[in-house]
Amino acid sequence: MDSPEVTFTLAYLVFAVCFVFTPTEFHSAGLTVQNLLSGWLGSEDAAFVSYHLRRTSATLLCHSLLPLGYYVGMCFAASEKQLYSPSQAPETWRLFLLLAVTLPTVACTLIYYWSWDRWACHPLARTLALYALPQSGWWAVASSVNTEFRRIDKFATGAPGARVIVTDTWVMKVTTYRVHVAQQQDVHLTVTESQQHELSPDSNLPVQLLTIHVASTSPAVQAFDIRSRRPAL
Repeated sequence: MDSPEVTFTLAYLVFAVCFVFTPTEFHSAGLTVQNLLSGWLGSEDAAFVSYHLRRTSATLLCHSLLPLGYYVGMCFAASEKQLYSPSQAPETWRLFLLLAVTLPTVACTLIYYWSWDRWACHPLARTLALYALPQSGWWAVASSVNTEFRRIDKFATGAPGARVIVTDTWVMKVTTYRVHVAQQQDVHLTVTESQQHELSPDSNLPVQLLTIHVASTSPAVQAFDIRSRRPAL
């Protein structure tokens, strides 16, 4: 490989990893899906559920475009390979292009399925529908979640890719591609792991990190893990 190929590959790899896992520096620079598409996503405080229906979909699509972005960049970084003309490109690159085009195609198909019937097929909407009364729909439950999220007495902690939110009624975990939701009165909490750390970077005091398994009494609600930090005893 020529030097421009190596340089571009390494630079794009670093960018892709940081764009997916979004370290603090990328958040500060605004290089996140939430910031780049903030006009379309709307406000999380105003409509928590609608915001995350769009955010998870947009994140999936943007991340699926990363391989295609690499291929387009290599068309300029390695122009001698004639990647801009797939019929003349090496077979390995033709296979990579096929993968790079397939990923966003599958992502778009999945997002279209999720958005069917006003997002009723989205995993978050389907989870909320499990808590809906017979005479109402999942949007009624979503309205309750939105109302409780706007209250100032909610508990929220964690990194953007693994936020934990606790309201009067709900326990929620916000991840990159999904929002886990469970009703407090229906869950069993089990401590599955405990780690002792001598110093916390925030307070310079010993802390204990707990991994808590959140399981609903309803088998249809997917269980999830949350991490909590507390001062060590």
